Amino acid sequence: MKADGGAAFPRMLPDGIGGYSVAAGMTLRDYFAGQALAAVYDAENRIPTHNGPSYQGAAERAYLFADAMLAERERTEANNV
Repeated sequence: MKADGGAAFPRMLPDGIGGYSVAAGMTLRDYFAGQALAAVYDAENRIPTHNGPSYQGAAERAYLFADAMLAERERTEANNV
């Protein structure tokens, strides 16, 4: 399984019985990919092609950026310990 960076925006929610539980929401990997997607898609549309934009290709590249960002984050954190 790929590292996903954990929850991007975790928060505590009442559990209905007097306690709290963590609502994880999207992963940090998904958040990074979403941020990269706009730039990837914009860059692809600036290059004229015969087939038009590739949504699948843009999504794949966005996750490649996200994985690279998570790897760099892990490397940086390891060096700061």
